[in-house]
Amino acid sequence: MVLKTTIQSFNEGTRLDVFLAENMINHTRSSIQKLLEAGRVTLDGAIVKKNHRTSFGESFVVTEDEPVASVAIAQDIPLDIIFEDDDIIVVNKPKGMVVHPAPGHPDGTLVNALLSHCKGSLSGIGGVIRPGIVHRIDKDTSGLVIAAKSNHAHLSLSRQLSARTLKREYDAIVRGVMKNDQGTVDAPIGRHPTNRQRQAVTERNSRFAITHWEVVSYYEKHSWLRCRLETGRTHQIRVHMAYIGHPIVGDSIYGQKKPELGMSTQCLHATKLVFIHPKTNKPMELISKLPDYFLDLLGKLEGKK
Repeated sequence: MVLKTTIQSFNEGTRLDVFLAENMINHTRSSIQKLLEAGRVTLDGAIVKKNHRTSFGESFVVTEDEPVASVAIAQDIPLDIIFEDDDIIVVNKPKGMVVHPAPGHPDGTLVNALLSHCKGSLSGIGGVIRPGIVHRIDKDTSGLVIAAKSNHAHLSLSRQLSARTLKREYDAIVRGVMKNDQGTVDAPIGRHPTNRQRQAVTERNSRFAITHWEVVSYYEKHSWLRCRLETGRTHQIRVHMAYIGHPIVGDSIYGQKKPELGMSTQCLHATKLVFIHPKTNKPMELISKLPDYFLDLLGKLEGKK
């Protein structure tokens, strides 16, 4: 089965193999390079080389043999809709739901649910597997995700992401008591040198990443943080918090391997989105209440103060 994926560039000057590896999370850089060497990546119909430097607005088509379905199907899955109009839809994604189909997750994703709810009215920039998806959050991260219903809305929101005017805030419970009330982690993130399924703070084949944080509340052995992304790298908050010695509670990839305080997945919630509406140009601020699992953990910590 052949799958064609279209990936829009909103970067300037990034090497193509690095850019594709960053945006195709289920691929290693070596697998991307093999696709490039085989002529499976094109720009305006012409084959491009791995040392091509990206320019804003370029659309690359990646053609590959893929075992999962080449087109996402509509599935009647309930959605917690925070805001919706003719241009965008913002949903509160539950923990455990994957954003779009990928190897191992061919259906049951947010995209499958959106296709059903929106009756196929989603932007096509993300390709047939990721229609409408402007940004992603991890499977086990809950909270706000915005999707575009038109290409115009998708491009507008993507430009805001690139310009860092689309603000994203997260709430997290981390291990340890922070020494300061607020701070910034400015450390580049790339693929882990030995475990290709992980990310890491590294100078090699990485991209700059900045996370701002502030303490909401202190506990005996933990801290409740509010984190604001200045960049949006894969697993950014999880990697940065582990890097400064305060991994997110329940994060078995970057923190403690065994469940902690009843949490077997990261206690991380996308709480706030701030952006300019792509059609009305009015400022939007959308907030998601903390989910039950987060509140339950706070209740446990309150008892340990």
